[in-house]
Amino acid sequence: MTKTTTTALRLTDLAVREQLEALPASLVLIGFTPDGQPVCVDLDAEGPHVLVCTGTGSTTILRTLTAQLLHHGSHALVLDLKRVSHRWASGVPGVTYCRDIADIHNALVGLRAEFQHRLDLIDQHGDIDDLPRLTLVFEAADNTLHQLARYWDTIREKDDPKTSPAVDALEYVLFVGRQDRIHVLVSSQRANGILGAGRENFSTVVLGRVTTPTWKRLAPQIHPTPEPNTQSGRVHVVQGWNAHPTQVLLLTDDEAAAGITATETEED
Repeated sequence: MTKTTTTALRLTDLAVREQLEALPASLVLIGFTPDGQPVCVDLDAEGPHVLVCTGTGSTTILRTLTAQLLHHGSHALVLDLKRVSHRWASGVPGVTYCRDIADIHNALVGLRAEFQHRLDLIDQHGDIDDLPRLTLVFEAADNTLHQLARYWDTIREKDDPKTSPAVDALEYVLFVGRQDRIHVLVSSQRANGILGAGRENFSTVVLGRVTTPTWKRLAPQIHPTPEPNTQSGRVHVVQGWNAHPTQVLLLTDDEAAAGITATETEED
């Protein structure tokens, strides 16, 4: 794209589709800078996890990123305790959709087992580039982590560890997931309690209309703190020492469920 990007970006825009289809599978598009340059997540870079804290719109961003990953063959584990944020994912091939706290707990414990399985494959074969990527989509992370801790307190036995094994699994995957082609996409309204030091494992942080203290907590390397933008769909994408003003790509539920097909889709 060469024009200045100031309006909502949709998949029905031919220029957007052409740019999207030209990207290699290892790059996931978040959106475009005001001068039309693509802003992407590099899945093969160090720490390819994404934290989204935008006040509003975080669900849409997670939906858009997940759809692209599905399009390129990833499997997805979608954790939606709010029960309404990612209903598009229910029944989609390649997606495991969980919305009850017990199911979310079991899914995360199972994720730790899947991680170990992939480590065993690395030990046996060395290269697992043909192994499908696995994307963990973690909606409303702060509240879900709190509910996971409470749930574990109700079911754990006397000799069980005090820390929820589901929370432990998530922290572990965040720390070492890249080598096993496991990627974590997290949305949070405040990111106050998001995994403590685990925040450092997010190579990409998407910040929207958040407070100055949130900016300083999640992107302390950025000086000065950018002024908030009230334009719909406008965020800052922090990667390393750069904060890119970005107009995000917006996908509808139907477009996401289709995994970004090559056929023309209709806007809602």
